[in-house]
Amino acid sequence: MLALAVAALGAGTFAFRWAGPALRNRIRFPDRAVRLLEIGAVVLLAALAAVTTLPLGSGRIGPALPAGVLVAGLLAWRRAPLPIVIAAAAATTALIRLFGEN
Repeated sequence: MLALAVAALGAGTFAFRWAGPALRNRIRFPDRAVRLLEIGAVVLLAALAAVTTLPLGSGRIGPALPAGVLVAGLLAWRRAPLPIVIAAAAATTALIRLFGEN
């Protein structure tokens, strides 16, 4: 049963990856739909960041994790390269935790 599920997921993944280039010139989305998809992607990423940044129900939330995410958000907004964003967020979180804050 597990092998069947893995094969089905693999086939579905392959189909989705194949469909993009194969259908690129055949399907045109209305401008409104493209705009809504772009907004939806941003909202989804913001929700994911909020859920993973503030682990509600797991005890006290210290300032280190939200501060690291804030630094990452600011650098990403300023269009810094991704490795710089990740390193700065990790360093901010680590330094705040090093100096005694959870």
